[in-house]
Amino acid sequence: MNTIDFSPLYRSSIGFDRFASLLDHALRSDQSNNSYPPYNIEVLDENRYAITLAVAGFTQDDLSIEVEQGVLTIKGSKDSDSKEKRQFLHRGIATRSFERKFNLAEFVEVVDASMDHGLLTVSLVKEIPEKMKPKQIAIKGANGNTAIEHKAEKVA
Repeated sequence: MNTIDFSPLYRSSIGFDRFASLLDHALRSDQSNNSYPPYNIEVLDENRYAITLAVAGFTQDDLSIEVEQGVLTIKGSKDSDSKEKRQFLHRGIATRSFERKFNLAEFVEVVDASMDHGLLTVSLVKEIPEKMKPKQIAIKGANGNTAIEHKAEKVA
């Protein structure tokens, strides 16, 4: 297995060590190629996303959704002691237990989950706190007026 050297990133960046570990984890887990259940990740607009999992055969009670330390975990498990004893000639609809994990970026929050026609959809939104949004800083001149105030005085 090839590894990536992140040392150039560390020379000029601070606080991106989590990013490097996420990349490393993604490269390792991608090799396992776990494809059950199939899922989509959709960008709805600039700050809204949706993850949709195909969970045919599962009920809402069979599923759990948890977010902890920036990781969204979706689990599904069927009760093995089913009340119905069914005999299948062919069983193509998988109902085996699963666990899917998704790493969430900073400020991405799960806001909703719904299930319709065998599809579980988890809605996410990126809400950047007001204090983290870009802001304009006024530059004061020698007389204490800001440049914007100074221009307004000249126009008047």
